[in-house]
Amino acid sequence: MTLSLPRWKGLPPAPRLGPLPITSAVIALLVLAPASQLHRFPRSNAEGLERVVGVATLVQSFQSGDARPVPLLWQERLGPEPAARLWARQRGTWWQFWGREGSAHLVVPGRLFGPQASAALPARAVRVDDLVVIAPDPLSHQTMQQQLRRTSRPPRGLEQRCVNLLRSRQAVVWTKLALAQISGDLAPLLQRFQQGCLTVSAEADGLSWQGEASAKPDSVAPAPSLPPEPAPSRGEPLPADLLLEVTGARLDQLLDALLSNAVIRQPLMDRYGLDQAALERLQSTPFLLRLRPQPKGPFLASLELQLAVGQERSGWTRWLSALSQALERQGLSDQRSPSSAGPATSATAVQVKLPSSLWLRDDGTPLGGWRWVVPASGGAPELLFVLGAALPGSERFAAATPPAGGGLSLRARPDALAALGLLPPDLPAVARRSTQLEILSAPAAAPRPGASPGGDAGLSWLWGSLMLEAPTPPPAATAQPAQAPQAASEAHSGSAKPAGR
Repeated sequence: MTLSLPRWKGLPPAPRLGPLPITSAVIALLVLAPASQLHRFPRSNAEGLERVVGVATLVQSFQSGDARPVPLLWQERLGPEPAARLWARQRGTWWQFWGREGSAHLVVPGRLFGPQASAALPARAVRVDDLVVIAPDPLSHQTMQQQLRRTSRPPRGLEQRCVNLLRSRQAVVWTKLALAQISGDLAPLLQRFQQGCLTVSAEADGLSWQGEASAKPDSVAPAPSLPPEPAPSRGEPLPADLLLEVTGARLDQLLDALLSNAVIRQPLMDRYGLDQAALERLQSTPFLLRLRPQPKGPFLASLELQLAVGQERSGWTRWLSALSQALERQGLSDQRSPSSAGPATSATAVQVKLPSSLWLRDDGTPLGGWRWVVPASGGAPELLFVLGAALPGSERFAAATPPAGGGLSLRARPDALAALGLLPPDLPAVARRSTQLEILSAPAAAPRPGASPGGDAGLSWLWGSLMLEAPTPPPAATAQPAQAPQAASEAHSGSAKPAGR
């Protein structure tokens, strides 16, 4: 760069100035110094995350911060001193995943161990592109290396969107295997959510999440439109006489995996008088399911299934008649509930026309039965089945109204369910200890033409929250802070671990 002065008449020629050394040096410093630092400390794009997700059953991502203590998983995989040193350098996102053998692995950016790709790594560690994965034991390390050597397809559809979430947000991604391991005996009821991902947020008194799931493992469905606004969360908590409440637009949304299995469906049809028409009618009916604790008697809880059968009841009464005959052949006795005394009402008129039935064992123990109920909001009577208890009284009932959008709505008290031994043992500890759980799902798109009713294998939006019981404040005047972040940290450090095989 040169600078010349103008020549004026009568003045001596202006001297020519050479390159400006100060200006050039400043420009070089501003441009080259950052570039050299980027080369020395490259930013991790978590390119290896796609390969990690391909060998994992469950993956979680977490955001680091100066104020957060060293996670327990870091100390277990790296040792206390190395973990503290590397945690001080960590910025942004880190991950943990569970392999198919059920063990937790730590995943961190490779730059933590130095700018060179050949930098020394801890024991049982392997580089996966720009990430480093530390296995919990030599066998898991060997298994992981073998799996990573296999050629795998790049993620597509839902899986790719889930990988992108793991790169940028605090999230969790699961597969069919992880869902089965965590949910245990409840897995057949969750077939619509076999694969998916959620973004998770810690709140003052619990956790909340939002995401999407699919009934198809390895779903390649394109990204749906933006999710609708979810129903207001943190509604009225369940009362003490309820453990669980589920509402849905169709019963097969909950029982499709069971009713579509010939090994299960055929005995139900043979033993309880269900023909194909009755089964299809049952699958397509809006429902309300409740679980109530039973302090006395042989059952820990009773189940209520309320069906919004509509105005046409003839098909249902024919099936109830066939069901009564089937139960009598099995040796059960029918105790007809007496009609209600007092002036006739629409509810008692329905009971006289459509009587209820209570079925007893030989020793007189009530096993359950059915009756017709009138919703508190009015409308057509609905059919209520009860298992594990006597029939409820003639008080008016809430209607089996499905949630907006045609999905499922669930509310539960997990701590009360866990106290009765009614939760899967491998459910995350933070979920087992929660006092209230809410989950809402809605179809992300309308069913394709020709798809089986209620059996659409498309995507579902998911929202939810869980509430933790606030700790008892100490006697001192200052109350302690809420423990939700600590509970979230416990979930992150391995309490969501799927059961090993």
